[in-house]
Amino acid sequence: MTGRAAARFPGWRAGLQALAVVAVALAAWVSTTPAPAEVAVVTMPGDAESVALAGRYLYVAADAYRLPFVPGLFDAATLIRVIHHMADAPAALRQVRAVLQPGAAFILEFASKLNLKAIGRWLLGRQAWNPFDPAPVEFAALNFDFHPRAMLGWLRAADLNPERIRALSYFRLPLLKRLVPTGLLVSLDVLLQPTGRFVQLSPSVFVRARAGGQGAVAPPGKFFRCPECGGDELNDDGDHLRCAHCDRRWAVREGIYDFKESL
Repeated sequence: MTGRAAARFPGWRAGLQALAVVAVALAAWVSTTPAPAEVAVVTMPGDAESVALAGRYLYVAADAYRLPFVPGLFDAATLIRVIHHMADAPAALRQVRAVLQPGAAFILEFASKLNLKAIGRWLLGRQAWNPFDPAPVEFAALNFDFHPRAMLGWLRAADLNPERIRALSYFRLPLLKRLVPTGLLVSLDVLLQPTGRFVQLSPSVFVRARAGGQGAVAPPGKFFRCPECGGDELNDDGDHLRCAHCDRRWAVREGIYDFKESL
């Protein structure tokens, strides 16, 4: 972000790095091939009014496979209840790593196909797909379950090194929820979460990973980059940002930077 674009959010860089968390929410478009996916990025939870009033938050809509940020910008990121909508999960993880600084923290949650319910259904012949097969299973359009071994391998391949693994939601069964007090189920689930370090047999798995020690760090004054050409000089023309390299324009609507399609 240069010139007037940088001036529009005074103190934006200090705020982003100090807050340390980038929340990423993704919703993939239904397709039979790896499709563009919408990504909304905010630096901290808030509402759209906060953008205009306080300048503390940035809201960005973009393609998750072409994130519009300069390399090495963020010192942390989260991807929770999201990646199971990604047709190309490894590509999404590579994009996350590209915008993280060396040593940045990354929290990922993914839906595991290797869970006790799926194993039981498969052994009883009530489920066609094999939960032990490392390939993702698409049980509904753009809804994927992943094998933990595959996901952990993709993280490492993207230079996002797993540090801690937690297995969650062992008791995600309607019957148990009706018969057993919620507080007791939560307490039992908390006790079982550390087992994720050794084996992941739950429907939901959390991973805390760390970006490798090599890689770019965003230079001062840089933030957005053009998803089309990769240029990092985007000039603020009021209702849009204009790339100084390829001249593409990206809309700014009601405080939301829209990089999904150029104008």
